[in-house]
Amino acid sequence: MNVLDILQIIAAVATILTGLVSLIVPRSVKSFTGLDVPGARGITEIRAVLGGAFIGLGAAPLILGRAPAAFQTLGMMYLAIFVARLIGMVLDKSWVRSNYISLATEIVLAIILLI
Repeated sequence: MNVLDILQIIAAVATILTGLVSLIVPRSVKSFTGLDVPGARGITEIRAVLGGAFIGLGAAPLILGRAPAAFQTLGMMYLAIFVARLIGMVLDKSWVRSNYISLATEIVLAIILLI
């Protein structure tokens, strides 16, 4: 196993952990994302989308025997989130620290997973 393999596994595990936090303690995402959901329906959406999607996409490469296409799919997700966030930052004039941290994380993970 080379360094890139290890970094890709770390990226997948980090994705799963992000999903688990969103699933188990959905209100905790407010402190970083700014998402404020006052009702049960919004909490369920955080659990399902931020939790379930991140857990599933992070777990796929590990369950599928570290298949390159699965890592690349996860990388495409991070690249798409990066592009959408960048567009959103411009349109919404959302130049906040957490967005810059997220952009940096997303592009680094996309590169690691798409190589």
